[in-house]
Amino acid sequence: MNSNKKIKIYIAGHSGMVGSSCWRLLEKLGYSNLIGISSDKLDLKKQSQVFKFIKETKPNVIINAAAKVGGILANKKFPYEFLLENMQIQNNLISSAHELNTSKFIFLGSSCIYPRLSLQPIRENYLLTDSLEPTNESYAVAKISGLKLCEAIRKQFSKDFVSLMPCNLYGPNDNFNLENSHVIPALIKKFHIAKQNNQSKLNLWGTGKPLREFLYVDDLANAVVLAIENKLPESIYNVGSSKEISIKALAEIIKSKIGYNGIINWDHTKPDGTPRKLLDSSKIMQLGWKPSCDLKKGIENTYSWFLENQTNLN
Repeated sequence: MNSNKKIKIYIAGHSGMVGSSCWRLLEKLGYSNLIGISSDKLDLKKQSQVFKFIKETKPNVIINAAAKVGGILANKKFPYEFLLENMQIQNNLISSAHELNTSKFIFLGSSCIYPRLSLQPIRENYLLTDSLEPTNESYAVAKISGLKLCEAIRKQFSKDFVSLMPCNLYGPNDNFNLENSHVIPALIKKFHIAKQNNQSKLNLWGTGKPLREFLYVDDLANAVVLAIENKLPESIYNVGSSKEISIKALAEIIKSKIGYNGIINWDHTKPDGTPRKLLDSSKIMQLGWKPSCDLKKGIENTYSWFLENQTNLN
């Protein structure tokens, strides 16, 4: 176990939801040598810039929390960007870390890497056993390639490159833009606007029947710290809450937390996405990690953050 609090840690995507959560936790734990740089100063899609930055800063650990992300609508509209930009970002970071002998690389992926109709709960070895969900295939393919690149480096060069695959994340600093947000921030914003405007009815996509597993972002940050402080024995770990809920039930919780009194109308002409997506996170739990924030409390925290920051959000 390595608990040296002076090691240099570069968090790519440090201002995003996951990166900022990791930063807060690491600072709280006493890590004093954290590196973050804004996208206007370092374009992670430019290989030469990334290589130069890592060569100059010499981090001991790199956390790849940078990605182009979005919900069903964004993935459907921009498959080219989701595939190309994510591959550019992760390839530049991973290859630079490898070539410059960074001690540890932590790649953060997504549960969308698994087959659409996978056996449940989903184990890590179910990867590439069947077809992906079409609505986020480009993002999934990019993340699979990043995971496989880390795995190849680990196998071929015996380097400590590890991949964490979280379920659906949410929390403070999430993206609340309705054009490209995920389900929880999108529902929070929709119900908030509907309440403000005294709407009698709110239209939501799909049937509400799909089952989803959600993880509060600070719980993922704890898994990242586990990977920083220990050499994990395998290359890929699922990170989930092990609890699932229907989108319909989720909407009712958010509706209640926000205090919206209107009717929900489910638009069955819109896509549902993957019917069910529950991770088997037993491998990382056996190493000592477990989630601590339940869904209702997490939604409360996220809505509080939204209310405090909504003037600065799209």
